[in-house]
Amino acid sequence: MRKVKKFFILIGSCLLLTGCSSSLVPSEITSFLQPAKHISPEITLSADAFVKPKQYTVAIDAGHQQKGNSELEPIGPGASERKAKVAGGTSGISTKVPEYQLTLDISLLLKQELLNRGYEVIMIREQNEVNISNAERAEIANRSGADIFIRVHANGDNNRSVSGALTIAPSQNNRYVKDIAVASRKLSESIIASYCDATGFKNRGVLTSDTMSGINWCKIPVTIIELGFMTNPAEDKNMQNTSTQNLMVSGIANGIDAYFK
Repeated sequence: MRKVKKFFILIGSCLLLTGCSSSLVPSEITSFLQPAKHISPEITLSADAFVKPKQYTVAIDAGHQQKGNSELEPIGPGASERKAKVAGGTSGISTKVPEYQLTLDISLLLKQELLNRGYEVIMIREQNEVNISNAERAEIANRSGADIFIRVHANGDNNRSVSGALTIAPSQNNRYVKDIAVASRKLSESIIASYCDATGFKNRGVLTSDTMSGINWCKIPVTIIELGFMTNPAEDKNMQNTSTQNLMVSGIANGIDAYFK
């Protein structure tokens, strides 16, 4: 405290001796007396700076089940047209692996991949011994709070040479899902492009269908991915290869990433 008093006494003396002429006051003293010129302005952070990025939730349906269900259900809310609740599915021409097993294997791998990427995941089924209709699967996805619904299937054809992957989306004229038709198309396009880029499978594009119960009962963007043709001997074997399955899953996940960007 005494040092501070002495300092200001010294300043006063200097001013008296110089006739209060600031031009004769030592620069060190005038610098001390002047306010700082380079004080950074106060930084104000908006509330958005503290908001975490949205964590998206993906519902995954491994297509089919161990036993099909031929009972009928409406193809959409209020529809007069009816279809089997769950079809039996196809199987590998070479491997004999049933479609319901391939779709479950890929769906479980996809679940883990999406969890690793920070998504939340809802699984419609995680075992084969279930009895869940296609409409019920869609309604489970609707109630789950998921942002999108991925339905995993595999294809079959009487012509064994047919190969490749495709996705299925509703048309904009679909009276059951008009509100999600555009988003479902975008999702379908994103996934099939990334999937075929990752796997090298033939890209058969996006098929439009308005008769799929598992689509028509949806209230969130939805796509069906047909992984490949199990009736094609080479493609059937390839889809059972561990390295290929990793690429399949990575491709689907990349498509989901691209959809949300």
